[in-house]
Amino acid sequence: MNTLTNNRLSLYAFTLLVAMSSSFTSAQATDNNLHFSGALVSEPCNLDPQNSDIVVDFGSIVEKYLYQNTRTKSEPFVVKLTDCDTNIGSKVTLTFKGTESTALPGLLAVTGAATGIAIGMESSEGSALPFNQPTPEYILSKGTNNFILGVYVQGEPSAISQQTIIPGDFTATATFELAYP
Repeated sequence: MNTLTNNRLSLYAFTLLVAMSSSFTSAQATDNNLHFSGALVSEPCNLDPQNSDIVVDFGSIVEKYLYQNTRTKSEPFVVKLTDCDTNIGSKVTLTFKGTESTALPGLLAVTGAATGIAIGMESSEGSALPFNQPTPEYILSKGTNNFILGVYVQGEPSAISQQTIIPGDFTATATFELAYP
């Protein structure tokens, strides 16, 4: 009985080996069916690694403040570019990408317990910077460049008029891309 069991195992192993061999022969690659291409470029600046993950904490926002003012004051943040070589590029645009609010297009939708609000962004001069659209061009200087921007919380128009903002924790995430026109 022990011999029969060993023979069965050998037969199973042989069948598995044949099945594996036949799958290898049917999946052989043909010559030159995979091509790679690209372009190696030099970007004018580096993103400061200490500045690659930016966190803005709004702290506590009183909903009554939003009912009275529709939005908070801006909280500043900085995008820092280092080692800029203006011989390679002299301008940059930033595009902040994220899920937009349906009630406030151009502003960032929030997730969490709080509802009736969105996050807006503006330049240091107070000009609106809609999400998912490039900023105006910034002129680069040789070396380090700091771009100071601001973000704020704004109440949705219907939530303001009907006073239906629901307080609670909220978060939002955006990524940004740099383009050197």
